[in-house]
Amino acid sequence: MNVEIVHTQNQDITEIFKLYDDAIAYQKEVGNNHWLGFEESLVQTEINERRHFKMMAKGELVGTFCIAYSDAAIWQFANETSAIYIHRIAASKNSRGLHLVKHIVDWAKTFAGEHGISYIRMDTGSGNDRLINYYIRCGFSFLGDTSVAWSPGLPAHYQNGSFALLEMHI
Repeated sequence: MNVEIVHTQNQDITEIFKLYDDAIAYQKEVGNNHWLGFEESLVQTEINERRHFKMMAKGELVGTFCIAYSDAAIWQFANETSAIYIHRIAASKNSRGLHLVKHIVDWAKTFAGEHGISYIRMDTGSGNDRLINYYIRCGFSFLGDTSVAWSPGLPAHYQNGSFALLEMHI
């Protein structure tokens, strides 16, 4: 399937939050580690900074993700190296199983190469072996688990628990 990754626009916010709601419902079905929702202002800031993306296939919104260029709260020790941090991957119900993460990885490798970035990094809840193993199959290395010192500005799901760190060297 041909998937196009483009910047999210302001008029996409309602549909993006539907994807997040569907993702949270799915996370609750398959495990006990799930997102707790997001502030619209967070997504708006990412759109304004051109760090929020949507994935389109056959004219339909099939997924979304955002990036950061720094993530000291989660990647404390490694934040000094040049990296792109991928967050909040959400896929539509109809696109699950289409391996959207592989499309994101291909896009991120190109983006990183064009911007002199050395690493692609992401995190997910510790103990989510199914998802962690999928990310490993997509080319990431599992680095271990970490606890996050939550602060305002981080999504609520970072308040408790530990998180698996995954990294890909470019």
